Amino acid sequence: MATFALKSFTGLRQSSPDQINFVSHVPSSLSRSQRRTSLKVTASRASPKLANRSLRVAVIGGGPAGGAAAETLAQGGIETILIERKMDNCKPCGGAIPLCMVGEFNLPLDIIDRRVTKMKMISPSNIAVDIGRTLKEHEYIGMVRREVLDQYLRERAEKSGATVINGLFLKMDLPEEWDSPYVLHYTEYDGKTGATGQKKTMEVDAVIGADGANSRVAKSIGAGDYDYAIAFQERIRIPDDKMTYYEDLAEMYVGDDVSPDFYGWVFPKCDHVAVGTGTVTHKGDIKKFQLATRNRAKDKILGGKIIRVEAHPIPEHPRPRRLSKRVALVGDAAGYVTKCSGEGIYFAAKSGRMCAEAIVEGSQNGKKMIDESDLRKYLEKWDKTYLPTYRVLDLLQKVFYRSNPAREAFVEMCGDEYVQKMTFDSYLYKRVAPGSPLEDLKLAVNTIGSVFRANALRREIEKLNV
Repeated sequence: MATFALKSFTGLRQSSPDQINFVSHVPSSLSRSQRRTSLKVTASRASPKLANRSLRVAVIGGGPAGGAAAETLAQGGIETILIERKMDNCKPCGGAIPLCMVGEFNLPLDIIDRRVTKMKMISPSNIAVDIGRTLKEHEYIGMVRREVLDQYLRERAEKSGATVINGLFLKMDLPEEWDSPYVLHYTEYDGKTGATGQKKTMEVDAVIGADGANSRVAKSIGAGDYDYAIAFQERIRIPDDKMTYYEDLAEMYVGDDVSPDFYGWVFPKCDHVAVGTGTVTHKGDIKKFQLATRNRAKDKILGGKIIRVEAHPIPEHPRPRRLSKRVALVGDAAGYVTKCSGEGIYFAAKSGRMCAEAIVEGSQNGKKMIDESDLRKYLEKWDKTYLPTYRVLDLLQKVFYRSNPAREAFVEMCGDEYVQKMTFDSYLYKRVAPGSPLEDLKLAVNTIGSVFRANALRREIEKLNV
């Protein structure tokens, strides 16, 4: 490993007269040109050229959003620093990724624990519907462990030229002038200073906040609050014969017992299953919902041993503000988790990459200063591409997760082959699948029928409870 010292640049002052050293893991054989992408770049006319240096960007958070952002920045000629506190972070996440992510992000197959080709959607009355009949032979849902995926993306960013720091971001001093640097305050853990670490500062031109639902970057720019869910997950090692059942199968449970506004899951990993649930409205009851999820699956996980317990907040909608001057939020920090399905990994990585691409383009591969208009292009592109998906899933959650009869109707709908095809095509490839007008009409009629049956059943249940 080689060490290098930051230079003294015009417009980018060192935080103290003391020289700050960082560790670089970049192979000396990797040239700067090899780390750049072939992006066609333009910069704002008002953006000044940077003298004798490259644009310097800090990425706070080393999950899928941060890793993808750091890699793209480094490949685009940006001096990139990624700060992550937990290098072995095991986020309580189902770990499902769509097939398109494997190709788009060039993920090796050996980091994918399981290729799920079958799913069971299980209603409040334990009626199970098999899903996956429409999948083609090569199609699957990937199951990953976050500690494996996140580490892989960080290491790839480092190989592309990013500097990765094991540190805790504390706060950020905002610039007084439009082109003045942001001053980051953080604690670095280098293995030499013990558990307390060493407090340091750093000056950068721009910041990408990829530091999760409790984002300190978001607080630094007054990004506003949002509703969040609590996700609770237990990793359970089960006997080999029972693990065979989950070899290529995932289960989703719905019902007031497992969550009043979400679902419970059993997702297969390399040598265990992840059993979890989540809720926005009844956070104090999360352990009760987790117990109910285990009970619903008890026959299939009997004899299992809990090897890890995890809990974490999950955002429910985008923050009121995701951008301020030269600071942008991505991933969970921005609120990019879908309702109904709770998907966040792909959208985190995609938003990190899109934000970084906007910086590379706006800075002309790191040669010019950027401003808010450059970062706004990222938000405009993101909202145009993905905001409709969030709105549709928000509506589905409000319609079908509001009561047990509605959930029964939802599971009934999931048994329809046309629904499965449209759902999987949209999920696996993150595009709106073209449908058949006749089948769409049938689906609309069946949906209305299911909702009416749900309402009728709810009224009957309410009469019995009087």
